[in-house]
Amino acid sequence: MIRLAPEGRWFVIGAWAIAALLLFVAQRTGAAGWWIGAGLWVVVAIWLVAFFRDPERAWAQGDRLIVAPADGKVVALLDTEEPDFFGGRATRVSIFMNVFDCHVNRYPADGTVAYRRYHPGKFGHAAAEKSSADNEQASVGIQTGRGKLLVRQIAGLIARRIVTDHPVGTGVRQGQRLGMIRFGSRVDLFVPVGTRVLVSTGETTKAGVTVVAEWN
Repeated sequence: MIRLAPEGRWFVIGAWAIAALLLFVAQRTGAAGWWIGAGLWVVVAIWLVAFFRDPERAWAQGDRLIVAPADGKVVALLDTEEPDFFGGRATRVSIFMNVFDCHVNRYPADGTVAYRRYHPGKFGHAAAEKSSADNEQASVGIQTGRGKLLVRQIAGLIARRIVTDHPVGTGVRQGQRLGMIRFGSRVDLFVPVGTRVLVSTGETTKAGVTVVAEWN
């Protein structure tokens, strides 16, 4: 059975209720238009189940390793300023999630939530470089035994809700659920400059599974 993220349960229930109603009307009337509409809506309902899936993932790749916080495609790797939590330079790994990726985000390492910040903003294309500064976003800073990590959830064109699960002071585990973004978005992972990054632009990642970096 597919496990659903709690944020999506009412979307899925509502979609299948509408699908059942359309199929009932199509059966009663026999009209081709109703059958076509019902068929198209069933496709949407199936997609919603896939979108809000929350699969079990492997835990604990090791304390020397940093895992991906999101399913998706690596769209940027660069050193940049991160003044809010790092207070200086950091290496950013940007992962774009399309509407077919699982949108549950996960912690990249064991540690303690040391920082949280929500920033309202625009809803531009999440794969674009300027989305890192302009789009609505939520940042979670993690203090690990080896250093700081920051996960930034960035809304996209049709994303309208960012969910972040844990308050400051919460102890978290590598691969544990961090939150999710609804309907297309991006996640930036910031690691200390000099950390060995093990992925390249264009590679795909799985949250909690793919090793993206290794502590020095």
